[in-house]
Amino acid sequence: MADWRDVLLVDGYNMIGGWPFLAELSKIGMHEARDVLLEKLSDYQAFSGLRVIVIFDAYRVPGLGKSFTQGKVQVYFTKEKETADECIERLVGELSHRRRKIYVATSDLMEQHIIFALGALRVSARELLTQVEQSEREVKRKIEEDQAKSKRNTLDNKLSPEVLKMFERWRRE
Repeated sequence: MADWRDVLLVDGYNMIGGWPFLAELSKIGMHEARDVLLEKLSDYQAFSGLRVIVIFDAYRVPGLGKSFTQGKVQVYFTKEKETADECIERLVGELSHRRRKIYVATSDLMEQHIIFALGALRVSARELLTQVEQSEREVKRKIEEDQAKSKRNTLDNKLSPEVLKMFERWRRE
């Protein structure tokens, strides 16, 4: 199945280092910080409509790298001797021949210049955090709005307890 959506490539460890609450969490455990990042980006993907791909640098880890999906977000661990930046540059090249916008979230200035030259748009860690937090506020507001509407539109909120009891008796008969 072809996916023609705009793409957000995220340098995972760069976000963990750039988002204060994730940087703190990473001191407790990097696995936990990765999971929280992926959870937030999964929600953001659902809200924004972007296809989110997160790349984690496994440069010093032997192996062929791996790719999997967590919460509908595609996750890459780079292969041995490949940095996250190199993987991001490769993905920008692979994805850019299609008609879509490609955003790269990294605060690495050198990487921002390289991906910009390749035709991708850059987003800093701080900018992405702001967008994610804004989407969370919008989702929360929408849920509260929907809950308020459902409460307002129910008949039992408008009827007296006596009338409700009477209807319940009729229903049971």
